[in-house]
Amino acid sequence: MEWLLPPGVAPTGALALVALSVLTSALTAAVGIGGGVVLLVAMTFVLPVEALIAVHGVVQLGSNLGRTAVLARHASFLLLLPFVVGCVLGVAIGASLVIDLNDAALLLLIGTFVVVTTWVKIPPLGKGEAWMLGGGGAVASVLTMFVGATGPFVIALLRQANLDHKGLVATSGAAMTVQHTLKVAAFAILGFAFLPYVPLMAAIIAAGFAGTLLGAHLLGRLPEQALKQTLRIVLTVLGIQLVARGVLGLL
Repeated sequence: MEWLLPPGVAPTGALALVALSVLTSALTAAVGIGGGVVLLVAMTFVLPVEALIAVHGVVQLGSNLGRTAVLARHASFLLLLPFVVGCVLGVAIGASLVIDLNDAALLLLIGTFVVVTTWVKIPPLGKGEAWMLGGGGAVASVLTMFVGATGPFVIALLRQANLDHKGLVATSGAAMTVQHTLKVAAFAILGFAFLPYVPLMAAIIAAGFAGTLLGAHLLGRLPEQALKQTLRIVLTVLGIQLVARGVLGLL
């Protein structure tokens, strides 16, 4: 199996990511948020830090594309037009800055982002106005070049547009598909070598699609609030651990 993996990635770690992809994609499809963040943190234990955001972007592109396909009839695609414009601008800005961070600083930034977005309630971000969606898309896309998983921010952006729960999950999936597509393109232009990671990314994406089908089947049937509270605790522990690793790396 080792010949299918990029240098420095252990088979046990790769298998763990594939298995976790099923659970995190099911969680995101059923609840709407959280899965991408958990998977990103798990990747910090398996992948080289310099590959984290790029590889996670491809995996999340596959996961969100699958979620959008499964739930497409519930998505509000008209909301995405100004969001897409903002994403193009935000990714361009983020790509010009991303090369300046070292590994420890990146871990510290990701960990801080995880903790803050877990506990700080994002205030209402408009009511679905085009200018707010465009501005929010730009901000989220700058952030995604550094912290990877901006799902909670995008959910807060779309939550004010009077979508029902299925519509929110589906539309956020489409929004994140656009964002991750642009991010992956930016990393390719910056010269990141995706090829050694293709077998691993393909396996994680396939597992994630199976999880999406499971989560879509369970959508509306699970205790959403209980799951969110459990997820909050897990993300807090993981985020603090990332912050600690980042601080130690800077000392």
